[in-house]
Amino acid sequence: MIMKNGETHISSFASLGIVLTVLLALTTISVLVTGWHLGPFSVAIALIIASIKVRTVLTYFMHVKFENLFLKLMITGVFVLYALVIIITFIDYYLR
Repeated sequence: MIMKNGETHISSFASLGIVLTVLLALTTISVLVTGWHLGPFSVAIALIIASIKVRTVLTYFMHVKFENLFLKLMITGVFVLYALVIIITFIDYYLR
């Protein structure tokens, strides 16, 4: 698809539609998981699904897939820090 200034769009509308469908499916799964009584695993599963959705949005809708390596490494570092905070929180909760 050609935009106003003559540049082509990075992603096709079909791929964005597929990503939207995947995000809607993950949202449906997360809503269904809340109905199951999995105990402490409910929060962990919800966080995993939310992380997958965030990665999908960053990769396709925010076009990080097409950015340079430095930006990808910085975003990966943020996710690692996020995972560490979540893990430390679960450990603290477990040991209380």
